[in-house]
Amino acid sequence: MSALAWIAVGSLAAWGWLLLGQGFFWRTDQRLPRRESPAQWPDVAIVVPARDEAEVLPVSLPSLLAQDYPGRAEIVLVDDGSSDGTGELARALAERHGGLPLRVVSPGEPEPGWTGKLWALKHGIALARAREPEYLLLTDADIAHQPDSLCELVAAARTNGLDLVSQMARLRVASGWERLVVPAFVYFFSQLYPFRWVNKPGARTAAAAGGCVLLRTEAAERAGVPESIRQAVIDDVSLARAVQRTGGRIWLGLAAGSETGAPPDGVRGRVDSVRPYPRLADLWRMVSRSAYAQLLHSPLLLAGTVVGLALVYLAPPVALCAGVFTHDAAAAWAGGLAWVVMAGTYLPMLRYYRQPPLLAPLLPFTALLYLLMTVDSAVQHYRGRGAAWKGRTYARPEAAPDR
Repeated sequence: MSALAWIAVGSLAAWGWLLLGQGFFWRTDQRLPRRESPAQWPDVAIVVPARDEAEVLPVSLPSLLAQDYPGRAEIVLVDDGSSDGTGELARALAERHGGLPLRVVSPGEPEPGWTGKLWALKHGIALARAREPEYLLLTDADIAHQPDSLCELVAAARTNGLDLVSQMARLRVASGWERLVVPAFVYFFSQLYPFRWVNKPGARTAAAAGGCVLLRTEAAERAGVPESIRQAVIDDVSLARAVQRTGGRIWLGLAAGSETGAPPDGVRGRVDSVRPYPRLADLWRMVSRSAYAQLLHSPLLLAGTVVGLALVYLAPPVALCAGVFTHDAAAAWAGGLAWVVMAGTYLPMLRYYRQPPLLAPLLPFTALLYLLMTVDSAVQHYRGRGAAWKGRTYARPEAAPDR
């Protein structure tokens, strides 16, 4: 066989392993586990780090204020040095909508060695702990919750004895670039951290989705968070690892929703991100700011990632097209089969986001974009720009403290 055919066969073999041996990452059936209402609902503090979030707060904050929770709950919004009036807007929204009590605090600029979000969480959690809540709901300022979201999370944690319950919020998919890139973002994340592996008792794989994390306060204290992960840029994965490392049970899954029909506004426990990423540049910044941190700032891991992405995602269509053009039947057949398997594994995620199946064959192009974003992340790191986000730059961030 030709060299191209051998590459195509290698890609097909890789997809056979990914299909069956990577925790069935491509399935989208990991939703909140069995839930029973507790006899007495525990106290909960909702901590929201917010920096320049005036654009999305009018949609997200009222959904938290309106939580229909039978126990005692309060919201602590940490205004992390905003310049757009985030704190004032939050107070005005609370006065207008009522609901759960809201406190707004401003901790000032982060101390050296802290990322901005974790600095905000440190102060929000410290303030919340004064009232000794059993659980902390850590949720981003761009996340909107159905009125029963908090009940569903607490019931899942209590029923299954979980110390951390995290839902991957349904990200916004409206613009053309969002349709192309966003479902793939969740697809690639679940490929790196298969949800089944995360949720298996005694598993070594740990991950969380930072937009929605219900955390038992005792587990947070035992893990020493957020102090123990204060430099982490990929703070959600680092948080899950810290909790798991200290004996906590964790769970991660997709937010509730319907894969068909109209948007499921009434679906129980639904959690949505309302932040828009209308342009490719917006999505590019979202991915590239932390991609190289995920690779531990290792040139060797970067090179391996580039080669791996090229072999797994780019080789199949190249082999098929080149094989047809050069009459290399082996290359064409192996490349075509690998492309079919790849597209087939992407279909469940497209269904989850209610996107047309015709986007599945475009996954190689999307993977090429992610490859370029990852390389750009490394370039920015070596230029001293590191992980830049909302006016702050972290030149040498850490992906996780326990690597």
